[in-house]
Amino acid sequence: MPPNTSETIFPCPFSKGYGIPAKQAWQLLKVFLGYRLILAGLFVVLFYSDTRSSLLGSYDSELFIYCSEGYLVLSILSAISIFWRLTSYATQAQLLIFTDILILTLIMHASGGINSGIGTLLAVSIAAGGLLIGGRCAMFFAALASLSVLAEQVFADYSHSFDSNSYVNAGMLGASFFTIALLSYILAKRSEQIFQLADQQQQTITKLEDLNKYIIQHLQSGIIIANKQQAIQMANEAALKLANLTTLPVSLGDISEYLSLGFQVWLTDSEQNFVLLQLPDQSEIHCRFIPLPTGHEVFYMIILEDIALYNQHVQQSKLVSLGRLTASIAHEIRNPLGAISHAGQLLSENPLLSVQDKRLTEIIQNHSVRVNHIIEDILQLSRRTDSRREKIYLQSWLDNYLRNFCLENSVNAEIFRLSCPTESLGAFIDPGHLKQIMDNLCRNALKYGKTEVGQIYFRLSELQQSSCIEVIDNGEVISREHQGHLFEPFFTTSVSGTGLGLYISKELAELNQAKLSYYFTDDNHNCFRLCLMNAEQPLIDL
Repeated sequence: MPPNTSETIFPCPFSKGYGIPAKQAWQLLKVFLGYRLILAGLFVVLFYSDTRSSLLGSYDSELFIYCSEGYLVLSILSAISIFWRLTSYATQAQLLIFTDILILTLIMHASGGINSGIGTLLAVSIAAGGLLIGGRCAMFFAALASLSVLAEQVFADYSHSFDSNSYVNAGMLGASFFTIALLSYILAKRSEQIFQLADQQQQTITKLEDLNKYIIQHLQSGIIIANKQQAIQMANEAALKLANLTTLPVSLGDISEYLSLGFQVWLTDSEQNFVLLQLPDQSEIHCRFIPLPTGHEVFYMIILEDIALYNQHVQQSKLVSLGRLTASIAHEIRNPLGAISHAGQLLSENPLLSVQDKRLTEIIQNHSVRVNHIIEDILQLSRRTDSRREKIYLQSWLDNYLRNFCLENSVNAEIFRLSCPTESLGAFIDPGHLKQIMDNLCRNALKYGKTEVGQIYFRLSELQQSSCIEVIDNGEVISREHQGHLFEPFFTTSVSGTGLGLYISKELAELNQAKLSYYFTDDNHNCFRLCLMNAEQPLIDL
């Protein structure tokens, strides 16, 4: 099996730090092998052809043909070994260079020695050694080739094989071998550095692409990329969640015809760069258009933001100073309120009071308690603690919560009914804050939910990768006029309510990156839905 192409090969055992990528190394080795096969085939064909050069095998034709045929057979065996990866890359490359030096030296001798010119073919082998193996091994092969040529020249001179010998040519050829080895090594080293730089840049680009993709996918603002024809190229999870979609739509018209029309208007008039979408669940989405030019084509980015969250941030900034003011006022009111309550209690104990006067003292006591509750809520709002979120499993947490709630408030447990599709549905939230939110929702459901008509229904579900708790009651459906003010401070339809319960609950939800909303079901029941951060899907809030 082929090795991992991302692997780096260090072919020369005497080199430190010189490495070439495996894929590139094996390709170079195959190219050199192809050259050997062609060269060996030419030797054999030219020797047996009638038009063969007079130089080939001119001194010893038998040695020439044995070496040429052996060269061809060894090249074929090397091809089998290389393509099947029978041995390591370093072994393959070294054997090819060694056999080249040996056989080409013998063929040079059989063809008339150094004057035949065949010795120059060794330069190709030396250059290949510098590219394939590199390091000190390249210089070793140059030295080995030089010694082989010199040894052939000495043997020819000693045996009087030729009429003339040229030690000068042998020395110049050896010097050229070293030069070629050095140049090929430098070229291979530079090629390796360029490849490593390109690989590092590719890895950096890949990491940045993955990081950008992760950030875009986990933004709370929805991001949609589309072309001029309104075909959607990409949309993050927040965009699908805001548009109440489960799959990637094909075009902007699949999300909203009004969005498609607004995009078309913006293309003709760049000043109209946003639209407000009214979704079926009564929520409003602010959509802003931004051009996104690239090298070849212009794309467009549509940013989707929940207008309710935007309004909530604006309102929250306005209420910061109001919260401080009301907290200081609450402290100042508490003391005289305590005195009024105490005086009313003492007055009610007077046996000479008439029935009408006792009724007046009861009114004093009741309204003192109510004002005190308002003060407690205001103080709780002003000293709100930071969220300490942790992972909880909702079914087991709700089972335990409902049992405790029924015991603490002396409520029949049969009033509540819990439905959960899976026991593994988890959320990431501060348990103390979740208890405060559920206390408010449960008390409202008991107060307004007409428990004599039916049970209060708790339903757990997973909606667009958020873990949701729904509290459904049988009370009168809240009018559309009142729905827009439900989570505003001090808004209440009850003469005995403070109007801070739902506001505090929504604030606590947002503190935990959750969302508390109201809608009525298909069978016209009130439903408060708390969508919590999935413990497995953290969001980046920018």
